[in-house]
Amino acid sequence: MSAQMSAQMPDQMSAIPAAATSPAAPPAFCEGMLYFAEPDPRDDSPAAEPVIAAGETAIASIDAAAVHQTRLAADALRYTMLQLCASKQSGHPGGFASSADAVAALLMLGHKNIVTEVGHHAPGFYSAMFLDGSLAGMGIETMTDLQARFRERDGLLGHLSGAIPGLLAPAGPLGQGQHFAMAGAYLHPDKLFPCTIGDGGLGEPYVLSAMKHFHTAYPRVTNFLPVLVWNGYSQEHHAMVSLMDNAAMTNLWRAHDFERVILVDAKDYDDAGQPGAYVDSTLFSEAARDAFTRAMLDAMHEAAESAMSGTLTVVIVKQLKGAGVHAHGAKSHNLYPGDTAEKPNIAAALSRGALSPGQWALVRQNLSRAGGGPAAEVAVTERERPLPDIGTLPMQAFAVGDKAVPSTAMAEMVAALGERDPAFIVSNADGTEASAMKVINQRLGIRHPTADDLYHQGPTGQVYEPLSEDACAGLAAGIALFGGRSLWLSYESFAINGWPIVQTVGQAMAELRRRTPAVVSMFTAGALEQGRNGWTHQRPEIESYIGAQLRNGNVYLLYPSDANMIQAAYAWATGQSNKSISIIASKSQLPVYTTPEQAAQAITDGAVSLYESPDGDGPLVVFAVTGDMVLLPVFEAKDRLEAQGSRVRIVAVANPRRLFRPGDVAWRHSAEPDGEFMDDSAFADLFDGDVLMGVSGGGSAALEPVLLRSRAPARDLVAWQRGETTASPAEIMAFNGITPEALAERAAGLLSA
Repeated sequence: MSAQMSAQMPDQMSAIPAAATSPAAPPAFCEGMLYFAEPDPRDDSPAAEPVIAAGETAIASIDAAAVHQTRLAADALRYTMLQLCASKQSGHPGGFASSADAVAALLMLGHKNIVTEVGHHAPGFYSAMFLDGSLAGMGIETMTDLQARFRERDGLLGHLSGAIPGLLAPAGPLGQGQHFAMAGAYLHPDKLFPCTIGDGGLGEPYVLSAMKHFHTAYPRVTNFLPVLVWNGYSQEHHAMVSLMDNAAMTNLWRAHDFERVILVDAKDYDDAGQPGAYVDSTLFSEAARDAFTRAMLDAMHEAAESAMSGTLTVVIVKQLKGAGVHAHGAKSHNLYPGDTAEKPNIAAALSRGALSPGQWALVRQNLSRAGGGPAAEVAVTERERPLPDIGTLPMQAFAVGDKAVPSTAMAEMVAALGERDPAFIVSNADGTEASAMKVINQRLGIRHPTADDLYHQGPTGQVYEPLSEDACAGLAAGIALFGGRSLWLSYESFAINGWPIVQTVGQAMAELRRRTPAVVSMFTAGALEQGRNGWTHQRPEIESYIGAQLRNGNVYLLYPSDANMIQAAYAWATGQSNKSISIIASKSQLPVYTTPEQAAQAITDGAVSLYESPDGDGPLVVFAVTGDMVLLPVFEAKDRLEAQGSRVRIVAVANPRRLFRPGDVAWRHSAEPDGEFMDDSAFADLFDGDVLMGVSGGGSAALEPVLLRSRAPARDLVAWQRGETTASPAEIMAFNGITPEALAERAAGLLSA
């Protein structure tokens, strides 16, 4: 194009400022763009008409016109992204710039279900959604609108979220995008799910191993396509894989089961004499740029056909970070205050990358037609996915006073759900049986290439068991986000390794424009049951991590107190949408305190009274308890206090999110708002007394709403402190000060104070 200039000659700009063009010449969506190129002589032939014709979804062939217009799309993405970031002197253009050619090729080939592992690529993805018209759903019609809403509240977040039309999944923490791609491929076998992965993120420990394990478990699900953006740099330095050569990088992917590795190295097309292994394709001659773009189209076409036909495939795009924008390497990663569009290097880059008004019109026509329409209309996550009717799950009514294993009671329901919904998966790090949930393995089967009835495993099982909690949580969360049912089972002690992606997905669900099943997790083998294993298996701090998120509006931490209540909890969770729900329960045989009706009431209302002393004149001690096993010393403490003349009420805090005051929680901002909270009268009936004792065998954060609202004149809190090797749950509770004697003594001390 006439606006293309070398990076070494920024003063010789052939692009003209927008103010100098005819106001009617550019398309309406270009209002606010700073530069336009003069018409290119090539526009008369290869770019005279859009190569994606009306009614078509992709280019018909990889010919000269398709190559030229794919180049235009890549340049349009770079230009829009750079001006967008400069408008706020903030944002990350460098990484996406090196992938723009790959993304443009995918779009022109009709692929719109693209996810990313790189949150820093957000402005590039926003540019793609703007150029195909998807952001009109947010009221973003012009470049001026786009800039006004970038990195602003109710606009385009600094990293991808669930709120942006056309974008399939959030992107923030590195090493998550592949889970979304695999989940999408699993649920939608007729669609391709490309996923861009940065070479900085490739250093995360689970990216390749997660895909390898998934391929072992689901060898026929190959319709996800990793696209490695190998640009040599991370955020502030060289990427850890920057010194690998092409053969080593190819072998790395082959070692993780990728049978087809397609590498497009910009260096092979460089005719500008650029030093180093990583080069900028926008500095090539016209002929070399065409050759590179054609190679990109050929690679993506071949890869898509390979992935859709049963071959695990990856495309590696090797191009210098910052290609086509204002700087190269890590220096291109993000803009800082002062990096405006008027800054010389940014102005020069915008001028070099500018398109003519006619070229902008071509890009809009092509990208709005690609894939069958704007991504906001055709992406799989833009509509609610139909689910099989599972009816009412079977529940066993345990008698009050009996003993039962909570986790086993829930397992029967999980197995029934899986039998009624073939796409349902349970993910677990090889510990379902150890959590007293063996029936899930027996009835649904562990997904494994080796068939063995002794271990209830085979190639068609629904229990997904990588040893990585990140992979367990990632696939389960991804499936929920993409419209399927799933359950992540984990030991409470290890859950922290997988929680970040559940947190990410939970936040995205609060922003979605569609209903999707809640992401449900259940943590067993709590700290109190793991004495012999010592502190390595005693990490209930995860409960405080989740408890701190209860104010988000759509996060729920459930503490069923017995086998009846855990069934009520799971039944409630499976009926919820756009929520993040975690259930904490034991795998030991424990007393049943509630009837099924009381259990359901506890989950719905937030709490229920398990015991109250007969009427009398003594002072009232209220125990507010989260958990099941920890109720054992509480009931013993009750006996001691009653013997001293006190009255006692024991309240199970089952769903603490419902115990906050409405103003404490951001529920109004959730896509599926839940404004049900226990009113003051009901709260007082449960928790008012002379003394309030909060008790938890794990983290104490879930008791926050009780302590906030309680009007008891004296209050105390007893909770987990730290782990230790012990012979029994009673010993580990004693180590943490949770004994009948200690509880009764602290309550009595408050009464006498």
